[in-house]
Amino acid sequence: MKIIVTGATGTAGQEVVRQAILDNEVAEIIAISRKPVKLNSPKIRQILHQDFMSYDSLLDEFSGADAFIWCLGISQSQVSKTEYVQITFDFTLAAAQAWYASNKNGTFVFLSGAGADTTEKSRTLFARIKGKAENELHRINGLKLIIARPAGIKPIHKNPNMAFLYKIFLPIFPLLEWLTPDHVIASDILAKALLKLAKAGSELPLVENKELQILGGKIG
Repeated sequence: MKIIVTGATGTAGQEVVRQAILDNEVAEIIAISRKPVKLNSPKIRQILHQDFMSYDSLLDEFSGADAFIWCLGISQSQVSKTEYVQITFDFTLAAAQAWYASNKNGTFVFLSGAGADTTEKSRTLFARIKGKAENELHRINGLKLIIARPAGIKPIHKNPNMAFLYKIFLPIFPLLEWLTPDHVIASDILAKALLKLAKAGSELPLVENKELQILGGKIG
């Protein structure tokens, strides 16, 4: 199996690459990012890509892949509102459209988030724009789409690209996981779940945090 991963320098995407290296069903990993991914394996082929509104140079890669796991994202605390909308919404839609134009059978797994608001009326930018992205992805007629909505992602490995506010909350993740286990998911559990969705699909197009925990092996 050949998979494509974006956001491979971030907490979730990098863990997807790590788990894909260990997954015997994954033969090739195409990591698309602006910066080099600091992971080494014969399975990985890195493609440095700067314009995430244009994918013409990647269409051959898209057409030959089985699944696309979209983990590219950023905290709304790290960028302006305009930049956040571009990264969360515009980049995602441009990639999904290019993917579907060149690959009608492959699965597109979108890493959204718990609380995404598909009414697009939330006062929270994150919820509103993630919900808007989900809505527009559903409007790509024929796209084999799976939306994953993890809650708080507990990093298993240190990541220098992590948002400052996220770093502040790191020490209390064990407490949060104990108090509200359904609202936290470890990055390795999430990565395993995303890979399972990419490989086997899902009966439901929307997979919430509890189901992701089960898929990733934390429960059951």
